[in-house]
Amino acid sequence: MIHVLAIITALPGKREEILEHFRANMPAVHAEDGCIEYGPATDTPDMGKMQTQLGPDTFVVIEKWASPEALKAHAAAPHMAEYAAKTRPMIASRVIHILSPAA
Repeated sequence: MIHVLAIITALPGKREEILEHFRANMPAVHAEDGCIEYGPATDTPDMGKMQTQLGPDTFVVIEKWASPEALKAHAAAPHMAEYAAKTRPMIASRVIHILSPAA
């Protein structure tokens, strides 16, 4: 299994617009072979000092894939290219962490 944490920071005020495109693309991603989990997450309010806030312009995409091949196919999917074309102008930064379960 492959875990992915994608940390997306939008240009100021653009996070919700990116998330609208993201949510519209989710059914196509969930239908991909090997997709176990794929969804966005934002800061939980009022958690105090327990957390380090991402901030109002950032969200994390939490993904699980059955194999590296499934993740590679996902990255090459036409619907992902369409999503990227729509959102790229609104993104300030994107950091991708690809992880394997620790033994």
